Amino acid sequence: MKIVAVGDPYLKSQYYVDCFAAHPEYDLTVFEFGSADQQEMRHIFHTVEMNGPEAVPLPDGLMEAIEDADVLMVHICPVPRALLERGKKLRAVLSNRGGLENIDMKAATERGIVVLNNPAHNANGVAELAVGLMITETRNLARAHMGLMQGNWREDFYNKDNIWELRGKTVGLVGFGTIGHLVAELLHVFGCKILVNDIKIDPEDEMLARLPIKVVDLPTLMRESDIVSLHVRGSEMVLTREMLSLMQPHAFFINTARAYLVDYEALYELLRDRKIMGAAIEVHPEEPLPPDYPFLGLDCVTLTTHRGGATINAYSDSPEMLVKDYARYLAGQKPRFFANPEVGRQKGVI
Repeated sequence: MKIVAVGDPYLKSQYYVDCFAAHPEYDLTVFEFGSADQQEMRHIFHTVEMNGPEAVPLPDGLMEAIEDADVLMVHICPVPRALLERGKKLRAVLSNRGGLENIDMKAATERGIVVLNNPAHNANGVAELAVGLMITETRNLARAHMGLMQGNWREDFYNKDNIWELRGKTVGLVGFGTIGHLVAELLHVFGCKILVNDIKIDPEDEMLARLPIKVVDLPTLMRESDIVSLHVRGSEMVLTREMLSLMQPHAFFINTARAYLVDYEALYELLRDRKIMGAAIEVHPEEPLPPDYPFLGLDCVTLTTHRGGATINAYSDSPEMLVKDYARYLAGQKPRFFANPEVGRQKGVI
């Protein structure tokens, strides 16, 4: 079985080589996509996410290599209609990420090509960071550290009279997918009350029965949460000015998802005017940050450099996870993550 895999600066080609060394049933060909320049690669990533698989060119030689391939495995590399149509033998596209913005899903489904993605590849890393940011921001850890580095023993913070533990607090999770589930598991250990909102929530989700989680509408979540944490995917703004303004004055906001999902101008104004207590922001409209980024002037935010999925495991382990998932599919079993289930139904797998 011929598999064409496309590596990039995040999911390195060596990870494919290491994975398929244990799977001789696959004949591996590897291509490189993207740029070694980190800032340029970040721009490419964002361009694909916002504009789809036609937005950037394919690696040289990929069109020719796909002609006799059975399987295509990618990370950020685009998979446009033209590539799918060129792959006359192509049976599957395996994507080492959760998002599908880089794949023409309509074309894949029309051609009966199964698409398996892997939203779990960096989920644990992002979930751990989200909870870490909750503690860091509410307990002023970054500000205390910076004070000490500058020779100051700082104890005077905006929330100095309102510093609380996570235990017993209400955390609202906007988005209840793979990452949202992991965050809920962690927060349950801390003794938090958990509210969730997701337009695609499954009422039969076993976690809803197992943990004390309450499903609410978005306005209720924004009003009743001590901490609001964003874990949704999409291309349209979710947390508008109207929604953000519903947060309580003592509440904190955490974003480890995407910047374009939030009205950052409104968020900045709420923080500047002390209408919410603080925020931890992992993702930004422009990366690296411009010198005039308004949040840099606030003393009630924790800013990070988009490190949520930047763990070795998030990338090195993903190809093997997808190979196992595809093996389940070939055996007639339902894979963990099925991006186009209509193809699975056509083939009698689900």
